[in-house]
Amino acid sequence: MDEKILKWLYDVDNAIFEIDSYFSGFPKDFLQYKQNIMLKRAVERDLEIIGEAVNKIIKKDNSYLIKISEAKSIIGLRNLVVHAYDSISDEIIWSVLLNHLPKLKSEIKLIITTNS
Repeated sequence: MDEKILKWLYDVDNAIFEIDSYFSGFPKDFLQYKQNIMLKRAVERDLEIIGEAVNKIIKKDNSYLIKISEAKSIIGLRNLVVHAYDSISDEIIWSVLLNHLPKLKSEIKLIITTNS
């Protein structure tokens, strides 16, 4: 595996780990998330990192479009958070955390362990 791709995969893995760590020790609660500006900004920043890393991976080797099932949506979310921040709702981000991040986490772990 290309060393740059592996580095970007680890960047995604680390950003997911950071997001998970923000909620360690207590259950994920949407109302608490919505009221905590620092938490929201930290999550959004990690989602930016994930999207940027996935974008770089796909540009370097588009075969990862198959391995990372939601790659284009991940990149699209990153673009929204960066360029259209005022159109992102807490509900959208929360949905990503609950419904999409666990799958991405599994896919990234599988890619890393299969190719390391």
